[in-house]
Amino acid sequence: MLTRELVRDVTIMLLRRAAVSLPNDVRSALIEAYNKEDNEIARLQLENIISNFNIARQKLRPLCQDTGLPTFYVSIGREFCRAAGVDVLWTLREGIVEGVSVATEEIPLRANAVEPLTRCGRDGNVGCGVPSFEFELTDGDCVEMAVLLRGGGAENVSAFKMLTPANAETTQRRIKEFVLEAILDAGGKPCPPVIVGVGIGGCGVADAFRLARRALLRRVGERSENETLARLEEELLAEINETGVGPMGLGGRTTALDVHIAAADCHVASLPVAVSFSCWALRRTTARFYADGRLEYF
Repeated sequence: MLTRELVRDVTIMLLRRAAVSLPNDVRSALIEAYNKEDNEIARLQLENIISNFNIARQKLRPLCQDTGLPTFYVSIGREFCRAAGVDVLWTLREGIVEGVSVATEEIPLRANAVEPLTRCGRDGNVGCGVPSFEFELTDGDCVEMAVLLRGGGAENVSAFKMLTPANAETTQRRIKEFVLEAILDAGGKPCPPVIVGVGIGGCGVADAFRLARRALLRRVGERSENETLARLEEELLAEINETGVGPMGLGGRTTALDVHIAAADCHVASLPVAVSFSCWALRRTTARFYADGRLEYF
């Protein structure tokens, strides 16, 4: 049965896993980047990154002093709701908030949440609008709960532009130009090699950024199901890695580990495009609650 206590405990586990251990696909991509790098300075940066994530995993310590702020992406299955016998949405929300507070103390996570004007801190990373949630209703018999921890360095170089609608060829060219401009403007600030999320369309600025950030949940190497977007992802990845920004902005072959693009329909007069970065420490992990009581982490 889904309870607040169960959600709290799963939240703590997700945050612990995300904070101290990189997903296997990200680890493999970083090791591959190291093996193909021929720039001595870039190899040293990648060697330090690999040493960092190995030590963090062994000692169960956060990968970075900036443990970020969590965003929870929660997909609630229709059949799960029918079988649960509880107020699923409220149970999830209460359990997640409590879990974030406990995890901040136990892991520990840095208390990053502050009131925006006074800069006064929030206890346990819980406050107005924190943690951040995105809920969606789906078919199926499970609740899937993913968490993404993003630090300030990556968040601070986020970029947005409202492009002028045009034909498909011109649109793709302008999107690529804007993304490359964002990469060059960011330089070493987001601690590359980065993973780049690009959101195209939606009902304005907020939707474009939601698309871009959610795209960061995809595995490195996983292409969009849309053939046009998949081709654009590959082209952008190649062009980004030709910029020479490199690991930590010090030059080299690998500026980005991957580019993930998500798109949604938009207003006929608009073409919103958002770029969201993750540093090399793409801290994400997921759990699933099933209606029959099973629980999975992946």
